[in-house]
Amino acid sequence: MTLIILQSFGTVLGIPYLFLDPEYLNEVSWKGFFLMGIAFGIFTMAFHMTTYILDGAKFKFLAVIPRPFIQFCINNGIIPLAFYTVYLYSFINFQLDNEHDDKFEVFEYFLGFAGGSILIYAIIFSYFALTNKDLFVIFADSVEKRLRKTRIPRANMLNRIKESKKANNKVLFYLDIRSGFEPVRMDLARFEGQQLLRVFDQNHLNLIIIQSVLIILILFLGFFREYPILQIPAAMSATLLFAIIMMLVGALAFWLREWLAPVIIIALLIFNFLSKSALLNRPHTAFGMDYNSKPAIYNLENLQNILHPDSVEKDKSNTIQILENWKAKFPTELKPRMIFITTSGGGQRAALWTMNVLQHIEEASQGQVFKHTQMVTGASGGVVGAAFFRELYLRHLKDTDFNYLDKKYLDQISSDNLNPIIFTLLVNDLFIRNQYYTYNGRKYLQDRGFAFENQLNINTKEIMDKPLSAYKIPEFESQIPMLPITPLITNDGRKLFISPHSMSYMGISASRAEGVKEKSQSIDFMRFFRNQDAENLRFISALRMGATFPFITPHIQLPSLPQMETMDAGLSDNFGIQDALRFLYVFQDWIEENTSGVTLITIRDSEKFTEIDQKVLPTIFQKLSIPLKNILINWDNIQTLNNEVLYNQFKESMDFDIEKIEFEYSTSQFLRDRGLTDSVGVVDPSAQEIQRASLNWRLTAREKVSIIDNIQSISNQAALQRIRDIRFFGVKNK
Repeated sequence: MTLIILQSFGTVLGIPYLFLDPEYLNEVSWKGFFLMGIAFGIFTMAFHMTTYILDGAKFKFLAVIPRPFIQFCINNGIIPLAFYTVYLYSFINFQLDNEHDDKFEVFEYFLGFAGGSILIYAIIFSYFALTNKDLFVIFADSVEKRLRKTRIPRANMLNRIKESKKANNKVLFYLDIRSGFEPVRMDLARFEGQQLLRVFDQNHLNLIIIQSVLIILILFLGFFREYPILQIPAAMSATLLFAIIMMLVGALAFWLREWLAPVIIIALLIFNFLSKSALLNRPHTAFGMDYNSKPAIYNLENLQNILHPDSVEKDKSNTIQILENWKAKFPTELKPRMIFITTSGGGQRAALWTMNVLQHIEEASQGQVFKHTQMVTGASGGVVGAAFFRELYLRHLKDTDFNYLDKKYLDQISSDNLNPIIFTLLVNDLFIRNQYYTYNGRKYLQDRGFAFENQLNINTKEIMDKPLSAYKIPEFESQIPMLPITPLITNDGRKLFISPHSMSYMGISASRAEGVKEKSQSIDFMRFFRNQDAENLRFISALRMGATFPFITPHIQLPSLPQMETMDAGLSDNFGIQDALRFLYVFQDWIEENTSGVTLITIRDSEKFTEIDQKVLPTIFQKLSIPLKNILINWDNIQTLNNEVLYNQFKESMDFDIEKIEFEYSTSQFLRDRGLTDSVGVVDPSAQEIQRASLNWRLTAREKVSIIDNIQSISNQAALQRIRDIRFFGVKNK
């Protein structure tokens, strides 16, 4: 955890910012730091309680001094004190350097954090001060009788007391809470092990009570996790999880001693075997679908059936009618320019960047771009942002007073979406899910996927909380562009095309020859799950299917046999280029005849051109991780290069004009444009506020500023000028 706080681990994913800038109730305030103080207090006390249970008996003198556990914590406080010092320095430095000119506000944060920690310490130490006694205070008989029945821990403690007698390293002084450093009493020999044991037994009983209460309280909060006030900061949830693990491991180590390792191994093997049971394998569902009907048959025969030539032709005819409706919006004597928008994945960073770019595009084109847009494609967070913008645009069409370009929507799409996910993971998903959610008359188990959807709904004022079929007519009438969501199917690597209109033509070549075997590249969602109520799939669930962040939001299992499982759309094409070009290829004849050409607007949340890193001689451990690291780092570059090849080949082979306008979130380019780097690219300290945002479902205020202001870079401003220069109409040939 120290490495995280020092921003030496997990910075790319924004993990340190969860601790240094905790958000609570959609704002960073003293309340969030107060809760972090509580979490760190519980984590610190878990550390003290665990070490006391395991090692307290090694220090026999504790049994004959007042308040033995409290005295133990005082003398065991070096590590927690060092940790607190590092955290306080880190978060204060982070707040002053990155977000606040008002030092008093940072001081409020400090007071909030200190208040939370002090509150926890006061409660726990007060309990121990009232209940723990030293050797010279008579024990309650009822406690002693209960303790006599517990043979295993008593035997463990006696063994530890005997071991302490053989220890070579003796404690000579200890820090007393009242009088400072005191010498250790050396006359303990006159006390029998059983007498000393009674003191430690009582302390351990109190520790077990405290630990049990803490764990039960945390789990109990899970029943009320939908209340915003209980959606605690994500870092607090993670800290509480570490505290629970520490307490459980400490308890097991105390009870089992040398049997700990084999018992844990056996328990893991048993759990692994039992994990195949239906109770522990209940699916993470897509809300709105029917999981009680007969599942769709997921085999090669059925995949070929939904790609029957008649079905493909029917879907193409339906889409051509959509294209005709798109053309009918414009003057008949002119050929309109068709626009496609592609947007990349990248969590909330991509959602905000996409929303920001689309608003600026609409302003620059005076509302023409989205009117001319036929389709939006992409992955993950980029599609979430585009879907939100599309819904706002649809509201504007129905009510011209509705300002879909209002900057408040940037705040909505960038509001925290991580706290409820991590909290649900802590109190629900790590154990057996037992709460249900009712949607469209059907009950579904709640999980962190539900938490994601629920929070996204809250952030966006529920304007996208509708079934997939709600967009069928607006898309058909070309009021809004088509927006297929294309998660990857992990079973076989195909794409799943989720759209209110069947798009089977995206899964097979347009010129497939009779008798030639061709593997389908995608599965049409509407046709495949037609008997499982596909059209009533909750639209936000569809967005989640295409934005499944590993370990954060669970993979969705769909009602098929065998069960179909989906992952983030970015795994197959993080930029949406392939889907856009595939659609253009299928309908190239219509596009050539009815349009003045195509403009492809790409919105990237990563840099297209990056400097090549200098290689340094690796260590042995680095050599072990380099292969996997290279794959992860180059995944973006590999997809970019493949898309470049595909686009250039497509452009050269088509008979109609096609151009590409690119927007990219590039902090290094932005810094170079403003002269904030030196000759070798080192960032000037004054540029801290505009460094690259992390890949996460939560953004700091500094990261939001970085994303929003990046539209002002030279390259993005040049792209906006190209938007203004688009000739939206061409003259028809006579």
